[in-house]
Amino acid sequence: MSFTLPANVAERPIVVVGGGTLGRRIAAVFASGGSDVKIADLQEAQRTGALEYVETAVPELTARLESQGISAKAGTVTAVAEVETALAGAWLVVEAVPERLDIKRPLFGTLDRLADADALLATNSSSYASSNVIDEVTHPERVFNMHFAMPPQSMAVELMSDGHTSEGLLDAVADELKRFGLAPFIAHAESTGFIFNRIWAAIKRESLAVVAAGVSTPEDVDAIMQANMGIATGPFALMDQVGLDVVLDIEQHYADENPHLPEAPRELLRTYIDAGKLGRKTGEGFYSYDK
Repeated sequence: MSFTLPANVAERPIVVVGGGTLGRRIAAVFASGGSDVKIADLQEAQRTGALEYVETAVPELTARLESQGISAKAGTVTAVAEVETALAGAWLVVEAVPERLDIKRPLFGTLDRLADADALLATNSSSYASSNVIDEVTHPERVFNMHFAMPPQSMAVELMSDGHTSEGLLDAVADELKRFGLAPFIAHAESTGFIFNRIWAAIKRESLAVVAAGVSTPEDVDAIMQANMGIATGPFALMDQVGLDVVLDIEQHYADENPHLPEAPRELLRTYIDAGKLGRKTGEGFYSYDK
């Protein structure tokens, strides 16, 4: 079966599964561009936090679009516990749940069974190719990776086929994403980490290794990276922003694929996680933050 961009996408909602750090940001981006968005998350605290974030972020994002000459009236954002109740009518479903295949695979089976027949199904996974999540999917032609960096600081989105994605679908999706102020990039071959994260993983891993070996500190690594590369934020501050538990899940996936990778970076992450220091979301990671 062949899939293309569904009809009437401007009038149809988008579903984001997962209201965590990235899920709520993705929802805000789509809402600011005029789409009605439904967030599905089992945890009440996540749903509440997601709606609060969206309410704060959407006006700024809408103003940014207008400054780029993109006119849009912000859409509505609602949150529900069960994904099954959110799917009706959606043209796009974006999965943004933890980086665990035991969660993603059955979820995509459910999405494939219950979403509208022409709906597109995307995983925001940063480390798993979409080919890894289609075990229970009947129509892999409509499944692909749609990996967001960290909107709204970065509006880059990477698209990648699951190996069965309908020809031309990623190009059509890329064009549609531009109306939300996003900058799409298509990976032309399957790649763990896509384009940016494949490069970023090496920087992140070596930064952790330098600190684990006692050569430097998180603060100094960040400072020298900022001084030498002109970046606004160093790797340790960025890891705190993502969440150290998420960083470890991603790094473990790379290690599972490449057993030669050093253990020290993961051991360092585990010491912080075991101490409850997950980054900004807990108030402390490599740095301390006001909650």
